[in-house]
Amino acid sequence: TAPPPPVVNPVAPPPVTSSLDSSTRAVARDVVNREMAKRLPGRNVSPYSDCVVNNASMAEIADIAARGVNDTTSAASSVAVIVKRPETTQCIAKVAATA
Repeated sequence: TAPPPPVVNPVAPPPVTSSLDSSTRAVARDVVNREMAKRLPGRNVSPYSDCVVNNASMAEIADIAARGVNDTTSAASSVAVIVKRPETTQCIAKVAATA
């Protein structure tokens, strides 16, 4: 009889990573923080910014990061679009209720 085939441990595929590197995300977060600080002066805007970043697509994050460096008006518009989404608005409302 033929010997049994060797036991091969399946190799897990590498984890899926976003196409955004951490520096792009960090730049976008800084831009969002600046925009949120304009709207909420004197507050800790990090939780609000989390709502925006968590409800943005990868393309939007990349766009905000790119525009935030040279075109703050466009970046502000991009942030405003995300803020108006129901999911983002609900998240911001929850943050505001606990602040």
